[in-house]
Amino acid sequence: MIRLLVGLGNPGAEYEDTRHNAGFWWVDGLARGLKVSLAPDKAYHGLVARANNAPGASGPIWLLQPMTYMNLSGKSVAALARFFKIAPEEILAIHDELDLAPGEMKFKKGGGDGGHNGLKDMRAQLGSGDFWRLRLGIGHPGHKDEVAGYVLRKPPLAERQAVEDCIEKSYGAVELMLRGEMDKALAKIHAKPPRPKPPKPLPPVETPVP
Repeated sequence: MIRLLVGLGNPGAEYEDTRHNAGFWWVDGLARGLKVSLAPDKAYHGLVARANNAPGASGPIWLLQPMTYMNLSGKSVAALARFFKIAPEEILAIHDELDLAPGEMKFKKGGGDGGHNGLKDMRAQLGSGDFWRLRLGIGHPGHKDEVAGYVLRKPPLAERQAVEDCIEKSYGAVELMLRGEMDKALAKIHAKPPRPKPPKPLPPVETPVP
């Protein structure tokens, strides 16, 4: 079951709407849904909220936005996880994903960091990569030399809306994650929308007999 939900991003108004902050957008929305407020906590180097009555949870859960800048995200995550004795497999990291198009997302446990500095530092600081990840697609600029600038720019409105739609859909799986029903959460996140039914054939037109 998930006890700590971490959105990855960079602090500061200049980064707020950039692609690299998709994880922050996700945590902001969940905090609104749970009616909790994120507040600075120096002990955990980030903005933290505790939700005591989250649907599906058997105890309190924590929402976290590291304020360390992306490449030191693990410093914040590890500090909170150690204090509350939260194991890596009880942590969900929500982050932007270059290898998925805007409007796509994937949910998985473990794996590599794919060049994502936030995941890389989490793995290093936790001593394990065995945490869950919700990957929110932001698309790829097409060349690796353009990635740094790309992730730190604001997406066009249509792309931002596609990411927001994914975020909204993923909230439907949060209760399952908090219950520990990870297979069901995975199925819900990866479910494709139903295909529209083909139109019914029109009845044959009777031609009048002369």
